[in-house]
Amino acid sequence: MARLTHWLLASTAAALMAGSVQAQDSSNRFVMVTHGVPSDPFWSVVKNGAEDAAELVGAELEYRAPSTFDMARMQQLVEAAVASDPDGLIISFTDEDALGGIVQKAANNGIPVITINSGGDVAHNYGARLHIGQSEYEAGKQAAERMQEMGVEKGLCVNHEQGNQGLDQRCDGFIEGFDGNAEQLATTHDPVEIRNAIVAYLNQNSDVRGILTLGTLASEPMLRAMREQGATEMFTLGTFDLSPSILEALDAGDLDFAIDQQQYLQGYLPVMFLDQYARNGLLPAGDVPTGPGFVTQENAAQVIELSKQGIR
Repeated sequence: MARLTHWLLASTAAALMAGSVQAQDSSNRFVMVTHGVPSDPFWSVVKNGAEDAAELVGAELEYRAPSTFDMARMQQLVEAAVASDPDGLIISFTDEDALGGIVQKAANNGIPVITINSGGDVAHNYGARLHIGQSEYEAGKQAAERMQEMGVEKGLCVNHEQGNQGLDQRCDGFIEGFDGNAEQLATTHDPVEIRNAIVAYLNQNSDVRGILTLGTLASEPMLRAMREQGATEMFTLGTFDLSPSILEALDAGDLDFAIDQQQYLQGYLPVMFLDQYARNGLLPAGDVPTGPGFVTQENAAQVIELSKQGIR
C-alpha cells in the first residue's frame, strides 16, 4: 500500500511537472509595432490595453514604436519584428507603400497579422487577418456633419502627421462632409508651430468657424491658442481621441466634442485574438470597429474616471 501511495504521488508530481513545462512551452510571443510617438498619451492607453491582455493570457508582448513619426524607422521596426518570427504581429498600418510588402512577407511566412488604428481599408490586400479600429474617413465625415448641425458653414482640419493614411483620411472625410467647404492645414508635431499655424490661418480666413484636430498632439495647442485669444466660444472645436486634458476641456465646455475610438480595445483585443488563434485557431470572421463614438460635456465626467485608470 505504501509503495502504491508512493507511486501515485510520484506520478502526480511528474504529471504536474509535465503540465508546467507544457504551459511554459505554450506561452505565445506577440510583437506590436505602432507609429505612436512617446509624447502622445493616446498610445500609452493602447499599450496599457495590450499589456493587460498579455498578462491575462500569459503571453509575452514586445511593444515597439519610433521616437518620432518616422515611416522609415517604423519600416525597420516591422522588418525586425517579422525576422524574429513571433506567434503574431500587431501593427498600425499607417502607410501601405512602406509597410504592405513587409506585412505580406509575414503572412507568407505563416505569421498572423492584425492591424490596428490605421489602414483597415487596405490591410487585407497584404494578408492581414483582421483590423481593429474605426473607419477614419467616416469618422471625419461625421465630425463635419456634427459641426454643420451646430451651425458651422466652413471648417478647418489640422493635420499634424500628413502622410499618415489614417489622418489623411480623417481630413478627407471632414472636407467631404462639408461638401468641400473646409480645408486642411498641415503642421508638424511641434506644439508652438501648431499654435502659430492655427492663429495665422484664422487671421487670413475669418469665415472659418469650425476647427477639427486629429489627435491630442494638435488639440492641446489649438485649445491653448483659443484660450489665449478668448475665442473658445467663437468657434466650434472638435478633436479625435482622448487625454486627461481633452476630457477636462470637454467638461469645462471649452471643447465641443472628441471622437473616441476606444484605443484601449485596439491594444487589448488583438492580443486576445492572436492568443486564441495560436491556441485554438479561432479568429473573428470580420473586422472589429471600436469607433467612432462622441464624448461631449454631457458624458465627459464619466469618462474622466476611466481615463485616470489608463483605460480611456
